[in-house]
Amino acid sequence: MSVLINTKNEQEEKVLLAFLDSLCYNYQANVHKSANEPNSAFIDEYNTKVEQADAAIKAGSFVSHDDVEQLFKNRQLSRRPLTW
Repeated sequence: MSVLINTKNEQEEKVLLAFLDSLCYNYQANVHKSANEPNSAFIDEYNTKVEQADAAIKAGSFVSHDDVEQLFKNRQLSRRPLTW
């Protein structure tokens, strides 16, 4: 997973880096890119996930809204206490 963070100032950057160091995260700092140049790795990953989701939907691998509503109705019914 990749995360791109633009800090507001140098102090905020130091705090963030100290936090990442304290948790032994592997990160890459001072990645210089033009403000107009998109992060191509992020865009590629995003597009891949969108294409996978589209393919899954076309293959019928999804849950409809009606199915979700029915699931919650069934859960509510099964949690009602028994009365004698």
